[in-house]
Amino acid sequence: MQDRERRVLAQCDEVLDQTLEMTSDLVREYSVLGHERGALEVMEGWFERLGLPVERIPLDDPSLAQNPHHAPVDWPLGNRYNLVAALNPEASGPHLVFNGHLDVVPAEPTDTWTRPPWEPWQQEGWLYGRGAGDMKAGIAAMVMAVHAVRQAGVEIRLPLTLQTVIEEECSGNGALACIHRGHGGDFVLIPEPFGARIYSGQAGVVRFRVRVDGVPAHVLDTSAGSDAIETMQRLFPALKKLEAELNAERLPPYDVMAHPFNLNIGRFEGGNWASSVPAHAVIEGRIGFAPEASPASVMQRLVVAVQDAHVELELPGEPPRVDFHGFRSEGHLVDLESPGVCLLEACHRALTGRDAEHYLSTCTTDLRAFHVAAGVAGTCYGPVAERIHGVDERVNIESIRHTLKAYALFLCRWQQQVVAP
Repeated sequence: MQDRERRVLAQCDEVLDQTLEMTSDLVREYSVLGHERGALEVMEGWFERLGLPVERIPLDDPSLAQNPHHAPVDWPLGNRYNLVAALNPEASGPHLVFNGHLDVVPAEPTDTWTRPPWEPWQQEGWLYGRGAGDMKAGIAAMVMAVHAVRQAGVEIRLPLTLQTVIEEECSGNGALACIHRGHGGDFVLIPEPFGARIYSGQAGVVRFRVRVDGVPAHVLDTSAGSDAIETMQRLFPALKKLEAELNAERLPPYDVMAHPFNLNIGRFEGGNWASSVPAHAVIEGRIGFAPEASPASVMQRLVVAVQDAHVELELPGEPPRVDFHGFRSEGHLVDLESPGVCLLEACHRALTGRDAEHYLSTCTTDLRAFHVAAGVAGTCYGPVAERIHGVDERVNIESIRHTLKAYALFLCRWQQQVVAP
């Protein structure tokens, strides 16, 4: 390891406390869908504090909606944006991107948490709070890695873009907006909380909604109505059957997993009064599928599954309405032989003394936007987190230190292999 690399790694140790401070500042902002502004303002403040340029990338750009990879959504986009810090945008040479998402999933019911989920706390080497792992610690590590490199006196001369985006948890349109504005780069690293492993692929994901209408009636004669909640429940086996079919069709490398493509009904709402037969029921969910399948084909199969079940089960009322909003994301496999991935492997060996494990994912990340929409190579590599999307989410502090060092070392070597020291 070169002397300047040792200086950079020593500086990473020096800025670890600031990295944890940034993580905690971001966790205090409960950045669920539609409420990301506080986290964005905190992030913008940190960029300015560190002397980094700031650009806002709006999500309501009309031309973004025309992008073939844009996911239609049914929530307002006005005054919603990503933050980008672009260093040396006019410089020649390969363009490196560090990308992370600021949005989090809801933590309710919050009375199940040890402490309020937006109040970060540390205990026995872990930092707790909603989004601490997924993925505010990763954002802090990637940003402070750039700061550590500069503080160590190493000049960054190639194009480097830091992206902190929203809507990773629901549509992927945040990362897509950055790419749409020309910030796609030539290689991307995303510090998702899967640990110090090379991310080798991810499943496709479609997000859907099904609505069933019933006939309301007073409970004095429930037979006079049609219970939409009961009807909806009878559709569930058809969705589970589709899930089984998608898993039965799996090909390498997913064939080594027993059940990689998961159906999840994440929301169920129906009825409006305890003594009225429910007049409506709505579910929202997501279903995973293999990289070989297209979102459109899976969407069509889901519609057919629901329609066929309505007929075969002789369910009452009009056929259920199926629509799609948010994720309609292709799966893909990472090119493990790409120069950037090979460089990351070398950085991992330099820091740990061993080869990195590979991680094949059953979910989706913003890596999809870079791979599918821009043809940009990249992977995920980040801290160790537990209970993401769950109660008492937490991230391992030493793994934050490792991520910080890995990204700083990667940045040094990325430009070293192109620009003479």
